Amino acid sequence: MSLLSCVEVEPTRPANASVIWLHGLGADGHDFEPVVPHLGLASELAVRFVFPNAPRMPVTLNNGFVMPAWYDILSLDLDRRVDQSQLRASAAAVGKLIERENARGVPSARIVIAGFSQGGAVGFELALTWPERLAGLVALSTYFATQASIEPHAANAGLPILVGHGTQDPMVDERFGRASAARLRDLGYAVDYRDYPIEHSVSLEEIKDIGQFINRCLA
Repeated sequence: MSLLSCVEVEPTRPANASVIWLHGLGADGHDFEPVVPHLGLASELAVRFVFPNAPRMPVTLNNGFVMPAWYDILSLDLDRRVDQSQLRASAAAVGKLIERENARGVPSARIVIAGFSQGGAVGFELALTWPERLAGLVALSTYFATQASIEPHAANAGLPILVGHGTQDPMVDERFGRASAARLRDLGYAVDYRDYPIEHSVSLEEIKDIGQFINRCLA
């Protein structure tokens, strides 16, 4: 499997931690790049940000239009039907980026996975099944697409998880965010759930909360 292309933001000194951040449907690796300076990360952290680009594929929901996507979306109803085999293939592809960070000197325990919308759904699958302990998971404006079939790995039992969602989101209703948090708690995870008065986006308040969460995970 070839590595996904990525946008990367390097720290001013050799990286001692990494954040792998997955964009949403139709976006690319540059989407969350501008967020980095606003996170307020602790000065002692040297974090490399890795923003992978999703492959391009036809998306059924958008009349088969080809666009960057981590998997095909078949419907927007409450069942949120998606192509789970494609989702898991994307999780495996991002897993190769974790392995590359390991090879570059950053252990898994110093890696935070973050994802927005589709990227968050991939993040759930990847982080909860990864066979080595990770530092944390950030899931934004998303849903737990593989919750019925996921087989969590014991290595990440107790993984710190931040779930954030907009109360005015017209694309992914906040019910999905709350349901994701509830399912995670059923699985034994301690989840920090935050809601914000925004649509399908992130706000400065949420960005600051994400930064504080990353600081705690990597302290």
